[in-house]
Amino acid sequence: MQVLIPPGWPRPRGYANGVTARGRMVFVAGMIGWDAQGQFHTDDLGAQARQALQNIVEVLQAGGAKPEHIVRMTWYVTDKREYVAAYPEIGKAFRELIGSFNAAMTAVEVTALVEDRAKVEIEVTAVVPD
Repeated sequence: MQVLIPPGWPRPRGYANGVTARGRMVFVAGMIGWDAQGQFHTDDLGAQARQALQNIVEVLQAGGAKPEHIVRMTWYVTDKREYVAAYPEIGKAFRELIGSFNAAMTAVEVTALVEDRAKVEIEVTAVVPD
């Protein structure tokens, strides 16, 4: 995987502007903050993000991939202000579960998610090197 930074651009904080990679692709559907049995344990956005990231790690493992193979993430959040306020907690969970911030990322505020208690949904594309 190679992080793409155009000449003269500073490296963004917390994500990559672009990524290029070769290998077997693994697509992870939107993961929300419930456990493997579909149970929510909290309504806190930061804690739900941690659970969603843990769910991503487990799905990646099932596909023979690791967090370092993530090339793209899209975050859907129901409250931008709550998301921004949870940056420290989300950053800590991200570092512990995912590791580096080399993925191309997008975060979008949405009116609601399909599961009423969900405050965040994260989808991922990973590329396992040949």
